[in-house]
Amino acid sequence: MAREFQRGHKAKISDLTAGTDLYVGVQISGPGLTFDISCFGLDADERLSDDRYFIFFNQPKSPEDSIQLLGAQSGDTESFRVTLDRIPSQIQKLSFTATIDGAGQMSQIAPGYLRIVAGGEEVARYSFDGSEFSTERAVMLGDLYLKDVWRFAAVGQGFDGGLDALLKNFGGEVAEEEPEAAPQQPAVPAQSQAPAFAPPPQAAAPPAPAPAPSFGAPPAPAPAPAHAPFAPTAPTSPQMFTPPGQTATPPGAPPAGQYAPPGAPAGQFTPPGAVAGQFAPPGAPGAFPGQAQPFGGGTQLAPVPPEANVRVVLTKYAEAPVGDRWTEQNANLVRATLTKDAPILAKQGSMVAYQGDIDFAHKGSGLLGKLTGALTGQGMSLMRCTGNGEVFLADEASRVFVIRLQGEQLYTSAQGVLAFDESLDTEVRRIEGAGLPGGGFFSMLFSGTGAVVVKTRGVPVVLPVGAATYVDGNAVIAWSAGAQAVTTTSLRLRRSGYARQTTEAVNLQFRGAPGNFVVVQPFEV
Repeated sequence: MAREFQRGHKAKISDLTAGTDLYVGVQISGPGLTFDISCFGLDADERLSDDRYFIFFNQPKSPEDSIQLLGAQSGDTESFRVTLDRIPSQIQKLSFTATIDGAGQMSQIAPGYLRIVAGGEEVARYSFDGSEFSTERAVMLGDLYLKDVWRFAAVGQGFDGGLDALLKNFGGEVAEEEPEAAPQQPAVPAQSQAPAFAPPPQAAAPPAPAPAPSFGAPPAPAPAPAHAPFAPTAPTSPQMFTPPGQTATPPGAPPAGQYAPPGAPAGQFTPPGAVAGQFAPPGAPGAFPGQAQPFGGGTQLAPVPPEANVRVVLTKYAEAPVGDRWTEQNANLVRATLTKDAPILAKQGSMVAYQGDIDFAHKGSGLLGKLTGALTGQGMSLMRCTGNGEVFLADEASRVFVIRLQGEQLYTSAQGVLAFDESLDTEVRRIEGAGLPGGGFFSMLFSGTGAVVVKTRGVPVVLPVGAATYVDGNAVIAWSAGAQAVTTTSLRLRRSGYARQTTEAVNLQFRGAPGNFVVVQPFEV
């Protein structure tokens, strides 16, 4: 029975099937709409660095035949054959997309799906319909991506700009206009029997099973074609212009018929309509668009380039494709994908946006926990996030990092924690030694399997723990469980060695076997 996926869900391919010869079918339709369905083979940076792995109606297969366009069959609008163990190492992700050819929006589509079939049996299905979209004209339906092992993710992310927006999202743009003639689907060689990897047809009479096809060694990659389907965007140079009715004027000189009053700074003049002998003082604002000449004789405004459309400008800030449970949206924002049976704990007030059905509640720590927090200075107010959806978390534009634990342990300072999986075990530990001023001699220990999101002010440094590793206790963020931390008083540095130290200089000394580390931020809390 096929496993049902919703937008944002993901799974290892090995959890779905033991096979590597996959059939990917897409069913999408809408009244009066025509669709182009493609597969983008992307590199580790999620860029289409080799256009031979853009599989569409005009290029139906990759050089070594690891990705093949099969055409419409078995009830699917379009279908592909993907042989995972033949995909070259530089291809890390396959993104299956659908774009509308002509007018229309994705909100008009009827219920459809993307499905994966292995050995003639459907093993995964992501269903969607027009209610999930609005004005989009292109959509990324699903990904097969390599992260240690091959995995599948249901994406469902749309773009208003159609194929052009997709290509720009993957690192390029359409080099020339496509011909207006309707694209012809490649002819699929007639087969008397369906290959073993294909799905059972959805018609009344299924075809007779046939043995799996045998494959030889992949041929050497063919040279790149002369004309790539996309090209990098060249920066546009600003151009000066002369307002209507005026002649070109050298920089710093007043326009014809106008003058600079005695003593006025060079390049300034009487603006149109102003009283003779008056001029704009230094620092006066430039003209608004539509004014004939800016005050002060400043540099003319360059015309706004047509590519500065709001959607084009904002494309680079679009939501990142779905990764695993924790996705770093950018350097300062992290996204957690929640399910009802796997809540998270986050710093109270750190939620900046969410999608789906999410509940937020204060996480009480009990009397003992409150007393510990008050005594150690390591107490933090937490909120519990539960439900199905996505939560975006940030804290004063600090940089965020997701640290994943697999039955491991990690020490952190409470000030450095943004969020973590509730499944992790946590406890407060006291650092042995003389003690830091303000109660900073306690730390938090995380244990188990899950993720901890730490935040830093600025870009941190990870130091290996050596025989004499000392860190300002106000700048330390995290350290490995095998490193022993003790407080120590430095008589050599005293106050001059610390940015904000107003009393005797106190720091942490870390000891441990080779392989241990400590994370330090370039900021003192």
